[in-house]
Amino acid sequence: MKIRNIAVYCASSNRIDNVYFHEAEVLGNMLGNRNIHIINGAGNIGLMRAITDAALSAGGTVTGVIPKFMMDRGLCHSRLTTVIETQTMHERKKMMADLSDAVIALPGGYGTMEELLEIITWRQLGLYKNPIIILNTNNFYSLLLEMFSHIVRERFVRDGHVRLWHVAHTPQEAVALI
Repeated sequence: MKIRNIAVYCASSNRIDNVYFHEAEVLGNMLGNRNIHIINGAGNIGLMRAITDAALSAGGTVTGVIPKFMMDRGLCHSRLTTVIETQTMHERKKMMADLSDAVIALPGGYGTMEELLEIITWRQLGLYKNPIIILNTNNFYSLLLEMFSHIVRERFVRDGHVRLWHVAHTPQEAVALI
């Protein structure tokens, strides 16, 4: 299957270490140069802005999916190729999944974690059949991945469910995995 559209989950914080911005920019540049369309949360700050700006600068395209209440707060990136406004966060996540051929999760906060866990759950249930890549920049996700291993050891999920996602440590690895 040729990957043409990737949903990217990531932080909307500007107060994070520059290594996260750098890796988001590298990934955005790589995807833009490969004409792989990005779907993200439309944010105008943090890693969402960084990956959008990098992809657009590389000649790529980005669709932002944003709930109306966030649009009303002025949180939408102004240069997106396409903006899709939803009524709720739930609709946003469903739309992003429906539009994507794969997901890459960069580091992020509660919202990013929630999106990642939901798409993994959807994959487990057969509702999402596409690749899921966790970009473990700066070992950000290592504790979560350890928790996932603990969940398997304690038999809350089957051993095979650890193959629902792949882990990359660099943007180059993430692109190679898709």
